[in-house]
Amino acid sequence: MQIAWRYVLLIAIVISSTACTHLAYYAQATRGQLSVMRSAKPIDTWLSDPAVSADLKYRLARTREIRQFASCELGLPDNGSYTRYADLKRPFVVWNVVATPELSMKPVQWCFPVAGCVDYRGYYDKQNAQRFGDELRAEGYEVRVAGVPAYSTLGWFDDPVLSTFIAYPEAEVARMVFHELAHQVAYAPGDTPFNEAFATTVEGIGVQRWLDANANEETRERYQQFRERKQDFIKLLSTYRLKLEAVFAHEISDSDKRKQKAALIASLQQDYQKIKQNKWQGFAGYDQWFNEPITNAHFVSVAAYEELVPAFKSLFAQSGNLPKFYAEVKALAKQDKAKRQQILATLLDSGTAAKTVVPTAAAQ
Repeated sequence: MQIAWRYVLLIAIVISSTACTHLAYYAQATRGQLSVMRSAKPIDTWLSDPAVSADLKYRLARTREIRQFASCELGLPDNGSYTRYADLKRPFVVWNVVATPELSMKPVQWCFPVAGCVDYRGYYDKQNAQRFGDELRAEGYEVRVAGVPAYSTLGWFDDPVLSTFIAYPEAEVARMVFHELAHQVAYAPGDTPFNEAFATTVEGIGVQRWLDANANEETRERYQQFRERKQDFIKLLSTYRLKLEAVFAHEISDSDKRKQKAALIASLQQDYQKIKQNKWQGFAGYDQWFNEPITNAHFVSVAAYEELVPAFKSLFAQSGNLPKFYAEVKALAKQDKAKRQQILATLLDSGTAAKTVVPTAAAQ
């Protein structure tokens, strides 16, 4: 009944604050969320079902341990999230649409009840997402439509473990659980870079602690290799994003900007191939990203998760422990956005990070 009442409340909020032109979008969102919740059953139910494969049972049992670790060792919310499992029978739970102007890295934003304004729009059906992406392209925007294996409802619902990520390597499952639970700790409406960088920082701390306590040396080495490759990927994209932003800022014609942009994208592709062959020994895990026509929206999608992570790492080091870190981040989330950005910018400078003072939750 708790889920049902929350569902009714959510619909009431949506309808009371939405123009008629957006009701179709919200209708698919509420239908999609309800479908996910209806598909979920307690993990114990799956574990006791003789028809469930031994592999899935093992993964679910380990995910249950990960969930317990999240609350007991990381101080993440101890609630019903990730205590149930849903087999969605599709590769992703939602498909996000990200859009930018052709000659800008500033993403289009959409505003929603509860979540505030965000840099993407999510659809539970891939065709609907692609259709909306095509509409945006017709308006002149650059668009990326990408599948998402997990998301957070910010505590409105008990988010379940999903078939869309249960088959991932164990460290990746832990990463997703820690990341999504972190969104329940602190969330600043309308500030995607803040929210995602905080959750990304928590996942990094959490996965390392999980591996240290529960994994063998081979598993830890595999995850370290994964992290190093991801950092190479992020560094490469960050370098070219800055180059593209410099081109867009130049006082030259749009035609010249397009030419320079095309040249930079070609150079990016070449540099990726060099890293892939010379440093990664042919590892092709990022080929799908580079096989798509690369747009500004591709850079924005990655930047939202990573660009502020060094600031949060500095804040964690300054805080000394997770409870104090969470309190500091909650306080930041309550700040005016401009003030919050100012503090994070200071934290990005490691030379002054130690001097930064962030109000604690108790001081609010």
